[in-house]
Amino acid sequence: MEGGGRPSAAQAALLAASTAITALLYSVYRQKARVARGLEGARRVQLDGDLRSVLLEAPGRCVPYAVIEGVVRSVKETLSSQFVENCKGVVQRLTLQEHKMVWNRTTHLWNDYEKIIHQRTNTTPFDLVPAEDSAGVTVRVMKPLDAAELSLETVYEKFHPSVQSFTDVIGHYISGERPKGIQETEQMLKVGTVLTGVGELVLDNTTIKLQPPKQGMPYYLSAADFDSLLQRQESNARFWKILTVVFGFATCTVLFFLLRKQYRHHRERQHLKQMQEEFRQAQERLMSTEGGETLKNACVVCLSSTKSCVFLECGHVCSCHECYQALPEPKKCPICRQGITRVVPLYNS
Repeated sequence: MEGGGRPSAAQAALLAASTAITALLYSVYRQKARVARGLEGARRVQLDGDLRSVLLEAPGRCVPYAVIEGVVRSVKETLSSQFVENCKGVVQRLTLQEHKMVWNRTTHLWNDYEKIIHQRTNTTPFDLVPAEDSAGVTVRVMKPLDAAELSLETVYEKFHPSVQSFTDVIGHYISGERPKGIQETEQMLKVGTVLTGVGELVLDNTTIKLQPPKQGMPYYLSAADFDSLLQRQESNARFWKILTVVFGFATCTVLFFLLRKQYRHHRERQHLKQMQEEFRQAQERLMSTEGGETLKNACVVCLSSTKSCVFLECGHVCSCHECYQALPEPKKCPICRQGITRVVPLYNS
């Protein structure tokens, strides 16, 4: 603590940083908890013959946040894998990722570095249909790339190592970058995949559509079942809640420490003021009762008895015998703080 009981700059910065981190973590936790509550309250509908009737009875022919499960089926032509035969899908993502080692001048270590140098995603319209495909009801999936968890399966992956000559190696050590190679990946949402969709379900003329919700809730197209998806979001919310509680406790600890220091400083100041006031009152009392000469010969410790001791070797005459006996060991002169080797009584004639 600085003078006046104010916290130092480092303590104030620590409190401000801890408070800011706690507020940020709490904001993230509230968002995650809102998502988990929204998923828990989502309406679960079955992809069967009663789905159209459910939407006709719903306000605006729309269920704002619904959960539906079905099998992926292409509306028109399917997308074929570029590397795997007889692999058909409705979403295809091709990625080229660069891998290299970068020299860290701070830690003096080579660190792995990855960078996507090219990515292309192809889509074709697709529906969700019942597993048995007997009811004849389909749900058109809109804007699949906007889904928070679009489950794509990796169907092809190959790493192409870079070929380096001796001069290339020397140049890489000088530049601080060592290429490792290019990784080529193909991911697809295959036809026949069982998909769990969470979003807005609406009846548009004769077409049932699953699309991103308008209330700001996340849009999901996941290969996991709904219970697993809900459990994952609840675990995520609990994780951020624990972080918020930990940093909140740390913030309260820092704040308690600073307030305790300031309170102790305030108590010390009050005690000092009280002692000064008592000393002033004692001086006034002695001046009014016995006069200035009595105050001059009064013991500097109790201000009530007469000085009666000579301290050696310093020679100060400042205390009565009772106050000398009360001095803590080793006894020191109250005036100069020099050690007292012996005491000579003072006789006033």
